[in-house]
Amino acid sequence: MTTTPRDTTTIGVAIAVPDPWGAQLQEYRAALGDVRAGGIPTHVTLLPPNRVDRADQPVIEKHLADASAATDPFSIHLRGTGTFRPVSPVVFVTLAEGISSCERLAAAVQGGPLEADREFPYHPHVTVAHHLPDESLDRAFEEMADFECDFVVDRFALYVHDVQAGWVPTREFSLGAGSEAQDALWP
Repeated sequence: MTTTPRDTTTIGVAIAVPDPWGAQLQEYRAALGDVRAGGIPTHVTLLPPNRVDRADQPVIEKHLADASAATDPFSIHLRGTGTFRPVSPVVFVTLAEGISSCERLAAAVQGGPLEADREFPYHPHVTVAHHLPDESLDRAFEEMADFECDFVVDRFALYVHDVQAGWVPTREFSLGAGSEAQDALWP
């Protein structure tokens, strides 16, 4: 049976950066001129955009619940900036703490039904400028160099891409053994 576009959706899995920092970084990204910033919640990616069959929703959600239950909460410390230029026109806030925990969690999330070859190796970060003119990328790199915050990661979310709204969280998965998934809202 052939799937049609209506039978598929684009998902991503990410750790939300909590407010006030998430809102601050999203507003900064918008102020730089990124017209898509309003539809991209501030996050650390665990699974980049991935097209999946809607029929696979129960298997994917079970897989994510298993990955979350097998991972204890951990801390992230964001500090300073980095860039993927010249390979990719991206400036980001770096993780000074939490890298290995993000790597382990991303490996678990990207396994099983979500296993695929990826274009780039996994590198946890928080994007603050993407596909903007070089002057804007340079500005973000300099202006955000002193940014710093700490937060505890106790959950991650499954996001679905909506053409008009952008990336919409549809379900959260709490970290730790015995945790229950929350907010199940698959569109």
